[in-house]
Amino acid sequence: MSGRAAVAAVGAVVISGLTAVPAFAQCASPAGVYAESAGWAQRLTDASETWPLSDGTGQLVAVVGTGIDAGNAQFAPGQVVPGSDLGDCDGRGTFAAGIVGAQRVPDTAFAGVAPGARLLGIRYTETTTAGGEPSPDALAGAIERAVDAGATVVLVAVPAASTSPALEAAVRDALSRNAVVVSPAVGDQPEDRSYPTDLPGVLAVGALDESGAAVQGEAGDHLSLAAPGADLVGVSAGARGLGHRWGVDVPAFSAAYVAGAAALVRSYRPELDAEQVADRLARTASRPPNGHDPRLGWGVLNVNSAVTTELVDDPSALELPAPMPDVPTVRPAAGPPPLPDHSPLSGWLALLGIALAGLAVVARATIRLGRARGWRPGSDSWTWNDR
Repeated sequence: MSGRAAVAAVGAVVISGLTAVPAFAQCASPAGVYAESAGWAQRLTDASETWPLSDGTGQLVAVVGTGIDAGNAQFAPGQVVPGSDLGDCDGRGTFAAGIVGAQRVPDTAFAGVAPGARLLGIRYTETTTAGGEPSPDALAGAIERAVDAGATVVLVAVPAASTSPALEAAVRDALSRNAVVVSPAVGDQPEDRSYPTDLPGVLAVGALDESGAAVQGEAGDHLSLAAPGADLVGVSAGARGLGHRWGVDVPAFSAAYVAGAAALVRSYRPELDAEQVADRLARTASRPPNGHDPRLGWGVLNVNSAVTTELVDDPSALELPAPMPDVPTVRPAAGPPPLPDHSPLSGWLALLGIALAGLAVVARATIRLGRARGWRPGSDSWTWNDR
């Protein structure tokens, strides 16, 4: 099946656990309450260690797809913001929103990546009734609406199989207005393309299973990184209270994990622009052994590293000198290696180096503690983050 046909087929069904139910048959409903231990995808993307520093507070993540059912008990009151398209017969928007921001609650181990983030549900396709493939022009209007509402992260939960001038203009506008645009690759064949996934500046996400193998067939240089897209757990639409689906195999949901991580980075490092956030997520990914992988990008999402790693070329990093390039050591063709220098001067220089290294560690810890309390370099007072 081609990528175009694959997207159209997904658009014509309701996602219900592992089975595809005909669109006219029923709306999504929970399989029950997920009561087992955290699944592999949640363990891989576990962000709980970063929550004392950043839980996504202050960020608005737009979930562009089929709407959000805010009635699920894992969405906090008011977390799905006014202006959202409520109700989600198809279920994909709700499932993706839960991966981004579901709250930690009793009775289930499942929780979202960025529970402090607010969620804006935007429905641009009625996949339970329309049948055909999602319209790129309708998707363009949804992205424009998300950016106009102030979204700092735009998650395309349902990509299109083709592009259009309107969609390309909408993505350019979103990027110019400092929104991170995250979109999955869902094509079946290497030459297939999803949109806006393939457009410049979009954080393009591939999907993998628990073994580390790519799930989708779509491949190319446009892929930035990968995240889980098989055997997933998430919140279900149609729940009156707490309800989940699990064992879900949908590559498109990989982008939701990355969108949640983007919200964490934006919350903790507000000085970074959208391009720098996308670059940080790719650069801190767990690298594939042979460089860029055409189906997994630059590696697998590493949430904790994305938030906490200091990159020396980030505005948020300590201003340390760049490391010197590696220079091969050349020894004389004959004769023993030179003896170590035991002069008094060399001893003083060694002690000075140790002292400077200690000061650097103290400075880094002080700045990190300050950030956790809401302080930013350059301010003349301590302030507390709004919660």
